[in-house]
Amino acid sequence: MVPNQVPSLPSSVKRITSIDALRGLVMFLMIFVNDLAGAPKEIVPWWMRHFQADGNGMTFVDLVFPAFLFIVGMSIPFGLGSRLAKGEPLLRIGWHILGRTLALLTIGVLMVNESPDLLRMGWSPALWSTLMYFFAILAFCSFSNHRYLSAVTRYMGILALVALAFAFRGADGQRIVSLSPFVINTQWWGILGLIAWAYLMGAIVFLSFRTSRTALLGCVVLMMSLYLADRHGAFEHFWLNRYVGVGGMLGSQAAITVAGALLASILLTPDTASVRHRLRFTMLFIAGFAAAALLLHGLYGINKNSATPAWCLWACAITAAVWVIFYYICDVRPMPRLTKPFAISGENVLLAYLISEMWPSTVELMGLGGWYDHLAMPNLACAVARSGGLAVLILGTTALLNRAGFRLRI
Repeated sequence: MVPNQVPSLPSSVKRITSIDALRGLVMFLMIFVNDLAGAPKEIVPWWMRHFQADGNGMTFVDLVFPAFLFIVGMSIPFGLGSRLAKGEPLLRIGWHILGRTLALLTIGVLMVNESPDLLRMGWSPALWSTLMYFFAILAFCSFSNHRYLSAVTRYMGILALVALAFAFRGADGQRIVSLSPFVINTQWWGILGLIAWAYLMGAIVFLSFRTSRTALLGCVVLMMSLYLADRHGAFEHFWLNRYVGVGGMLGSQAAITVAGALLASILLTPDTASVRHRLRFTMLFIAGFAAAALLLHGLYGINKNSATPAWCLWACAITAAVWVIFYYICDVRPMPRLTKPFAISGENVLLAYLISEMWPSTVELMGLGGWYDHLAMPNLACAVARSGGLAVLILGTTALLNRAGFRLRI
């Protein structure tokens, strides 16, 4: 398929169950490992935590975030492809992409400022944090068949977020937003902010080249090259580098998202319509990315915080390997009893993520922080049970809200 062609979306692939299932699994792991990080370090073994920040290596915990970036990329050909197939103008699609990016960046900035100072602000930091997540959910919520209720709730959420942003005061009196002069205190963009930049780059690449796999692979290589150039000071005086890391955020991390779009393209092109061709391509994809990771390991090692190429490439290869298993048991030889819970959990993951991030401040606000911490104290089994139970509870709640018609749409 040439770049200017619009990918077709036959009814059989409008929703690929394996992508939902993989998304659900990754969200379960994200909630699980984030909660487990709050357990005593002497209880949780090293391989169940992030690898040391300045080390050379990775654990399964270090795969969760890049796996989500990869899934974001896998979703792009379906989300944007459906708009293209309907004949939606490129300008309107561009505004949609920009709006989604800004929304994720906004929530990301609020999240990294989630610990206001009690004395400076004059009211409970836990209350501020809980309200911030609650109104962030309302700001992007959607009620099925209730258009006006959705609009009113969204406006209320947005206004409340603006008020909370201006009310924030940090330990040194810093604000999230200052008007004179106008400054937004980003510190860093947060997890959702990193996803936003990767999504923006992935969307631009897909709109430019659609399902041309050669071009998509070339963009992955080019983005990895941005990382190498950045490490050698190529963007040291580039104005954009003051606001967003060109080598990491727009380079190697965004390459993961484009790699996801590359793999998902096989579900949309006629030359890979058969299961055999899809499995063959995926096996070559895994082998190629793993080989590239081995070859680049010696340059900068494997490090999540630095977003090194080897870390990104291993994440792509491993996530693709997990997806192909789901593809076989979801879409080729369906095993609904095994895969349906994951697929249902993967349909509203942003809501699940925000609820999970709201959980610690809510527990503290209710005066149950000590009790919740004590649940993980005795041993590793208790810590795992607490974190696993929380993940199941949140994903189950999200599934019920989704079934009731409550979703987050950005």
